[in-house]
Amino acid sequence: MLVRRIRDGTVIDHIPAGRALTVLRILGITGSEGYKLAIVMNVESKKLGKKDIVKIEGLYLDKEQLDKIALIAPTATVNIVKDYRVVEKMKVRLPEDLSNILSCANPTCITRQPREPIKPRFKLVSRRPVLYQCVYCGTLIEEDDIVRQLGGSA
Repeated sequence: MLVRRIRDGTVIDHIPAGRALTVLRILGITGSEGYKLAIVMNVESKKLGKKDIVKIEGLYLDKEQLDKIALIAPTATVNIVKDYRVVEKMKVRLPEDLSNILSCANPTCITRQPREPIKPRFKLVSRRPVLYQCVYCGTLIEEDDIVRQLGGSA
């Protein structure tokens, strides 16, 4: 299988197998934006066993996008490519504090009450396994729940 290099853009590597489409979904990429995309799924990986890779020519990610990728692909690495060369390589990092990205699973949490103007907020409890806790009611949310909320299947 041959996937061409990209001239300028972003390569997201070491995505857990089966989550590449979720990465595109949380980035809001449908294919109609005009970006050249390459998606490789379920390829062998020494590190993960199997992995996905997403290449997006012409797009550079901001911090909020990187945080969302970290939530569904905490093992991912992001490469910034300029003129066919990797100019920056970084591992995504789970944010310590999440605000207004996820919803609390507890139906009685104050953040779920329509008459309360409180936005959901979570604190990181564990990186492996991924675990966040609602700062208002203490409910825990796991990686599979996060993936489901952000538009994928766990």
